[in-house]
Amino acid sequence: MTTSPDSRPPAGKGAGVTRHERWNALLELLADAGRLTVEEASLRVGVSAATIRRDFDQLAQQQMLTRTRGGAVAQSVSYDLPLRYKAARHASEKQRIAAATAELAEPGSIIGLNGGTTTSEVARALATRADLHAEGPTPAITIVTNALNIGNELAVRPHVKIVLTGGVPRPQSYELTGPLATGIFDHVTLDVAVIGVNGLTARHGATCHNEGEAVVNRLMAERADRVVVVADGSKIGHRAFARICGTDEIDVLVTDATAPESELAAFTEAGVHVIRA
Repeated sequence: MTTSPDSRPPAGKGAGVTRHERWNALLELLADAGRLTVEEASLRVGVSAATIRRDFDQLAQQQMLTRTRGGAVAQSVSYDLPLRYKAARHASEKQRIAAATAELAEPGSIIGLNGGTTTSEVARALATRADLHAEGPTPAITIVTNALNIGNELAVRPHVKIVLTGGVPRPQSYELTGPLATGIFDHVTLDVAVIGVNGLTARHGATCHNEGEAVVNRLMAERADRVVVVADGSKIGHRAFARICGTDEIDVLVTDATAPESELAAFTEAGVHVIRA
């Protein structure tokens, strides 16, 4: 049996792509389309149909998708993929956003960070800022976070004081939620809250998928003198299920060049300072 030219993967397109990157691409395609055939996935990702079948089988074993005859369909979890599968999406944009956001922090600041891939990049950018490494009797900055991965990564940085909320972690985002996570905000104040979101519109404000995360994020924003929302262009103009805060509560939006101009104009008109990294 011969394979028609149209059904072959593009020559060399998948060369050098790791399995992790391939899985990210497949899950993102499924999140957008809801359903994929092996042939469609092979063409889009640029690897053989046999490789796609193995990938589908392995992702199905992890309950990340449902296998069908000749392809796969998205499971309900696909709208809120675990953090480890999101890390490669819009990576360069998130790193630029993080670098620009880190420059907003003053030495000695108390900074709130919620969970997510963009805020994780912000945490790394803050931890590696040269002027925050100066030795002194007190930490250069204090970070209050409900994200286990951020706490784990920054715990080894002697110039950063890490304060973790309590709570129960969500495996999708590593964020701690629940009454033990919210109680800390009765006892702390923040200079800046850096909030990552799943959706952001001028009309609906900042939103995320999970209502438990939204409650913690909202309290973080309320305790801060300044609220900075970080969101790559794919989040702008879309809204998720749970409301974090309104546009009138956002002081700064840090995004990238892919954000729709009309949406950014609405934020500027609402009095939000927009930074395009």
